[in-house]
Amino acid sequence: MPAQVEQQQPPPLVELQGVTKIYGSGTAEMQALRGVDLRIAEGEFVAVMGPSGSGKSTCMNILGCLDTPTGGRYLFKGVDVGALSRNQRALLRRHHLGFIFQGFNLLNRTSALENVELPLIYRGVPTRERHRRAAAALAVVGLAGWERHTPGELSGGQQQRVAIARAIVTEPAVLLADEPTGNLDTARSLEIMELLTAFNREQGITVIMVTHEQEMAAFAGRAILFRDGLVAEDQDNGEGR
Repeated sequence: MPAQVEQQQPPPLVELQGVTKIYGSGTAEMQALRGVDLRIAEGEFVAVMGPSGSGKSTCMNILGCLDTPTGGRYLFKGVDVGALSRNQRALLRRHHLGFIFQGFNLLNRTSALENVELPLIYRGVPTRERHRRAAAALAVVGLAGWERHTPGELSGGQQQRVAIARAIVTEPAVLLADEPTGNLDTARSLEIMELLTAFNREQGITVIMVTHEQEMAAFAGRAILFRDGLVAEDQDNGEGR
């Protein structure tokens, strides 16, 4: 009988291997991460939780290539991110990652359309194509017809929708959401979570979300709890909400 060919499993989308992070030195030294091991597969929706100072935000900054580990390895699609140059990490961020922040981080004097276009400008996308893709992203988040409004003319929920449109306009592999509902009331928060869930289930975008709210974490298929710079719990939520 012919020998069976063993099928090689694809690597996780993101993987941390014994990652440590130290800030300061001497008596001011603070160890934010103490040897974190973490694997997240393509298409997962993961909630990252933990008290202030637990290391969850430091971990997210490393996953988003906004910071680098002191020790250990960060692999993205099997590639050692630590071996990349600063420019290569910037390209990884630009082409594979989308970011959503609690404070929206919109430019106040520019329209919703122009805010969504920003990542495409950095990519050098031609003007007409940029307008088309930004308008399409705004339509996806329910803001067709609001393209010319500035952030000051939008509600908090609408501003976060603009921020989400900006994050998805580049068709990222991963959405990194840092407290995306932290500045919103319950009704708007649920609307934002339904959007993130739809992107995950319908488009296969991997979502990694930091949240303090158990109700929002329940939307994720997996919840990871950080404590004292380590992963304390990693539990399966099934399909989420």
